[in-house]
Amino acid sequence: MTQCEILVIILFMKIGNIEIKGYAALAPMAGVADRAMREICVKYGAGFTVGELTSSKGVSLGDKKSFELLCCSDNERPTASQLFGREPETMATAAKMALDFGPDFIDINMGCPAPKVAGNLCGSALMRDVELAQKIVKAVAGAVEIPVTVKMRTGWDSDSINAPELAKRCEDAGAKMITVHGRTRKQMYMPSAEYKTIAEVKKAVKIPVVANGDIVSGETAKKVYEITGCDYVMVGRAAQGNPFIFEEINAYMSGKNYTPPTLEEKFKVLLNQVELMKKYKNERVAILESRKHTAWYMTGLHGAANIRRMCGEISSVKDIQRIIEFALEQNKNL
Repeated sequence: MTQCEILVIILFMKIGNIEIKGYAALAPMAGVADRAMREICVKYGAGFTVGELTSSKGVSLGDKKSFELLCCSDNERPTASQLFGREPETMATAAKMALDFGPDFIDINMGCPAPKVAGNLCGSALMRDVELAQKIVKAVAGAVEIPVTVKMRTGWDSDSINAPELAKRCEDAGAKMITVHGRTRKQMYMPSAEYKTIAEVKKAVKIPVVANGDIVSGETAKKVYEITGCDYVMVGRAAQGNPFIFEEINAYMSGKNYTPPTLEEKFKVLLNQVELMKKYKNERVAILESRKHTAWYMTGLHGAANIRRMCGEISSVKDIQRIIEFALEQNKNL
């Protein structure tokens, strides 16, 4: 597939009737890709976002924390609420309740490998019961008028690679897009993602297919487009502390030059992200969570060991500002 052919595909990428711009989306990451991060990534070119993993049972029971995870804003659109569960009726109820928070589409999680999710026969465990998975999609798609999408892995383990079959069943049940992480549940996040199965999923369905896994640059994004024939790509961990990756991918795929931000520019974005976290969360929670985000923004810098130690002790925005000053001083002549 040539770059021109890729460009044509992207111009017509839709989730149901939702037009998607750019070349890469921000992956849902529980405890990481909160509303602040999603807004920042959209500002720097993410084509769409997906909210943090939310329990359908928690939503259906009116759990306050579950509702907080569903909150979204116009600055992160197009955006989805992502739900997990294994009871079709509960998932349908939760999807209808999620509409009150204004998502553009509902994403069903069939890929989370975490023991507390898969161990309760949700998330990636649904790949072991394709009939139930299909019933869930049908129930949710029948309950809401906005598009319903599904995120899955290649299979449960190397002996049960069934993403193409599951994707077709989800399409038949009403799903409008499929996202595939190029690893099995057993592999978690290691070793490297494989894309052959994603290519097979693309051949199995007529709806858009999004490739996810180890997309860390414009170059790797283009490689994945070419290998899989996918309609879009999704970036996860590579966006941590680096929302600029979406600008990089968009530029690379468009044949344009990309100039990385300076350290000063990066740190300005970090402070903006922290202020958004404070706006949307309890300030104490926001500051504690800013520790990991600050450390991610410092990745690859000289003096990283000392900087990571300082990040673990952050208790105020002033602490972040001191870390920024230290990092700039350590790297000013490099």
